[in-house]
Amino acid sequence: MEKRVMKRVAGYSIAILLLLVATLAVHIYMVTRPGKANNKTVALARLDFKQGLSNADAAAIGGWLSRQPGVERYLCNTQTRIVVFSFRPSLISADKITADIRSQLNYQVVRYMPSAAELKSGCPVATTSITYKAYNFFRRIL
Repeated sequence: MEKRVMKRVAGYSIAILLLLVATLAVHIYMVTRPGKANNKTVALARLDFKQGLSNADAAAIGGWLSRQPGVERYLCNTQTRIVVFSFRPSLISADKITADIRSQLNYQVVRYMPSAAELKSGCPVATTSITYKAYNFFRRIL
């Protein structure tokens, strides 16, 4: 009789464990799948300037960026001639900002677009996290 009870308990325990693992896998998939941009979506863009930037140029670019609808924050590095900014894709596109900087501020600027290999690798910090490893494990299973 005791053996029969232990088998039932073990069976129920395994069933519950499998149900929890399946629920976790579905949750991870639902949270990490790409979706359409909405008002909550924030993206980052990088602009590479071809000419040198002074502190006055950085202030002018920063002032102009902060007046653009949808641009939230920006960082301007005059030594590397790079500007990184966060924006809401539902309000404005990075390509439009790049074109407007060229036309309105008369800077030679190119939007940096990562290569396919860089996009595939993702965030370098995430590759070492336990969450990322669990996500990859379930992605391979599904």
